[in-house]
Amino acid sequence: MVSLLSFALRNKLFFPNAFCYNPLLCFLSLNPTCYYHSSNHNDQTPSSLSPSSPQAPTSPVRSICSLICESYFQQRHLHLEVDPDSLTHEHAITIVASLANEAGSMVALSFFNWAVRFPKFRHFMRLYIVCATSFIANGNLERANEVMHHLMRNFAEVGMLKEAVCMVLEMQKHGLRLSARTLNCAIGVACEMGLVDYAENVFSDMCQNGLFPDSSSYKLMVICYCRMGRVSDADRWLKDMVESGLTVDNATCTLIMSTFSEKGFVNRVLWYFDKWVKMGLKPNLINYSSLINGLCKMGRIKQAFEMLEDMVRKGWKPNVYTHTSLIDGLCKKGWTEKAFRLFLKLVRSDHYKPNVHTYTSMISGYCKEEKLNRAEMLFSRMKEQGLVPNTKTYTCLIEGHSKAGNFGRAYELMDLMGKESFNPTIVTYNALVDGLCKKQRIQEAYKLLIRGMERGLKVDKVTYTILISEHCRRADDKQALALLTKMFKSGLPPDIYTYNTLIAFFCRKKRMGECEKLFEELVGLGLVPTKETFTSMICGYCRGVNVNLAIKFFHEMNVHGCMPDNLTYGALISGLCKESMLNEARELYDTMVDQGLVPCEVTRLTLAYEYCNQDDSATAMIILERLDKRFWIRTVNTLIRKLCSEKKVGIAVLFFHKLLDKEYNVDRVTLAAFMTACNESNMHALASDLSERISRGIG
Repeated sequence: MVSLLSFALRNKLFFPNAFCYNPLLCFLSLNPTCYYHSSNHNDQTPSSLSPSSPQAPTSPVRSICSLICESYFQQRHLHLEVDPDSLTHEHAITIVASLANEAGSMVALSFFNWAVRFPKFRHFMRLYIVCATSFIANGNLERANEVMHHLMRNFAEVGMLKEAVCMVLEMQKHGLRLSARTLNCAIGVACEMGLVDYAENVFSDMCQNGLFPDSSSYKLMVICYCRMGRVSDADRWLKDMVESGLTVDNATCTLIMSTFSEKGFVNRVLWYFDKWVKMGLKPNLINYSSLINGLCKMGRIKQAFEMLEDMVRKGWKPNVYTHTSLIDGLCKKGWTEKAFRLFLKLVRSDHYKPNVHTYTSMISGYCKEEKLNRAEMLFSRMKEQGLVPNTKTYTCLIEGHSKAGNFGRAYELMDLMGKESFNPTIVTYNALVDGLCKKQRIQEAYKLLIRGMERGLKVDKVTYTILISEHCRRADDKQALALLTKMFKSGLPPDIYTYNTLIAFFCRKKRMGECEKLFEELVGLGLVPTKETFTSMICGYCRGVNVNLAIKFFHEMNVHGCMPDNLTYGALISGLCKESMLNEARELYDTMVDQGLVPCEVTRLTLAYEYCNQDDSATAMIILERLDKRFWIRTVNTLIRKLCSEKKVGIAVLFFHKLLDKEYNVDRVTLAAFMTACNESNMHALASDLSERISRGIG
């Protein structure tokens, strides 16, 4: 990096014959008649600037200084009718230094603010340095820091923020005492420009210069990362902020809640919220509503209502937005009747009435449950209330009718959108295309898209993914891969959902070579494999009897930050059982249960059956004992029927007696299967003993 002095000379910060870091002395030595000499250096009281003064300069500076003083002290703000082109750069710096020396910092600042409005002076760094130096000489450090704020903001416009910040730091050698507010300005400007790494460096400089970062310093960094969607980085700064005993304001609190909730970090938000309340934050209605909305989006309805109760206890009354979040959350859970009761509460309220978003949430809920008559009733009702349905309202109805196969009504709604000046968006088209594909009307879906594209519609990644998924369902992998290629050519790189669709298809076909290529491709594009990606790969390798590669991919999940679910564990356990690796399968099973995951019925049945196949019914029973009673009974009934179908009556009877120990309401299908197997295997005594025990139990 060039030295600050050479940079200053190159940008004419100082006169070349004065290698002094005090610009004011440079001007005095070169222009001794440019200043009004007076013993009065009071920063608040102006001295006489009368043209009749024997020491007054004869240049235009004199008259301009007089005009500035007259205007300022009469109106307390500057109204200067001077053509900026009539002033040279030297005039400007002479005027600001003269005014600071003779009339005070406030008058000089008024001229400075006037001058930097014009491009001619806005990026003339020497003006800022002279002004700040003059204010430092007057002892007015607050105004000197204000000039530095202008320096950084204005020079950031021309990509010279870093040079401006360097100059600000250099000014410390000349009497400027930096404040946290000044460096916060630098951090804020850097964040606005997206220079987040540089903003972090400025934050570090603040600490090195003996300044203590305040809540604004941290807030700027947190807001920047939240707006970039980088939740982990925002969390890092929030953690440091809390450890420093600093809290956030209500507006920042709302932004954090919204961002973290959208990314699925609701637990983290709740933790911070509790901390901030204990540290003195008084949550307002918007904070509570934002938190309730986040909980509802994550499907945590019970917690959302608990938060609502806490909010009411604190004296806040829920508004229509709060209720809409709860209604939307209930509908997404499939609890439309509960949502409708809350909806009716709004309808009957004297203070808040349902808005278009409330109606849309209810309509969406009914459409998902295929209660289209109710959805249409609400659609008519909202129009009667004078509410104008928006694009999302129409899209919800179109999606509902498309899934139900009511394409006539779906097309009718699309036409109605056009008549009401709502042009269907690609989201609307995607809803109809998806419905057509699911009803095996793919040619009609293509025709619909062509008509839309003729009207200027642009397909998106979701459109391609829907079509790729349909071609995969039809086992038309050539067309699916052709669409993938077309995505790239159209400038729409596939997302992880597109790749998951293709990987799942090829895994089902045991074509792991294609799967591996797709996996490498998505990683190369910077996409992050999801739990679904890994589960498909593990299933594919287990189907292809390559359990070692399945294990490798299972361990790679941690590297990519993916947590396996019961389906992932189940796929690998099934693969291990096929290879008779029962010890490894059981170890994995125990790990899954220890983590609180409930094994699906296929997993628990597969593992128990394999141990029975090895004549180790005791271990099978131990494995199943860890299950909840309801799951245990269901699994044992299925296991008995499977054992009986293979004539393994001796083992089946052990489980049947164990079943009767827990539940005397015998499943008739299981009993019939057992009796049939006993008769076919000539084990009539076992059937008789079991029948007798059942009779005693009933009696």
